[in-house]
Amino acid sequence: MSYTPSTDYAVSQKVIHWLMATFIMIDLFVAQKFGGEMVDTDRFESRSDHASIGVIIAVLLVIRLYLRWKNGAPPLPVGMPDWQKMLAHVAHWSLYFLIGCLIVTGIVTAMNANSIVMPFGLFSYGDGTGLLADFQWFRRFHEFTTNAIIALIILHVVGALYHLIFMRDGVTVRMLTFWKSTK
Repeated sequence: MSYTPSTDYAVSQKVIHWLMATFIMIDLFVAQKFGGEMVDTDRFESRSDHASIGVIIAVLLVIRLYLRWKNGAPPLPVGMPDWQKMLAHVAHWSLYFLIGCLIVTGIVTAMNANSIVMPFGLFSYGDGTGLLADFQWFRRFHEFTTNAIIALIILHVVGALYHLIFMRDGVTVRMLTFWKSTK
């Protein structure tokens, strides 16, 4: 199947997709700092940076879900095997769900941190006196969700490359041309 105008996303959907991808990658790199040795003041500042990017991702997720509801998604190629179509749908909705879980567990983890986490320096997720046991439990769940999202991102990229390089069916091209839409 070739790339046709009727199989395109709206420009707004494409822009939100790439903004989310960019902010998620940045946030993953910011979060990697937590695993290393650092003085507490740097750790506390990094938590707030991480939370600030998380707020941006949360807003983008809400916008993305609204646009998905409003505009839908273009159909997958007719010749694509049913198992691939099912995998694509499950992977996308799993990503949305896990990003939501990541946001919620991030907020609850921050509420139980031993420091005040202030996204953008505007508001606080807690008072810095959270329970260590709760902090550790939610942090583990947050890390598990992060690893699940990383696995799905890898699956997503592999699938996109497969469609771009081997199938050449336009599935990937319609998201790569994010600056224009035929919709």
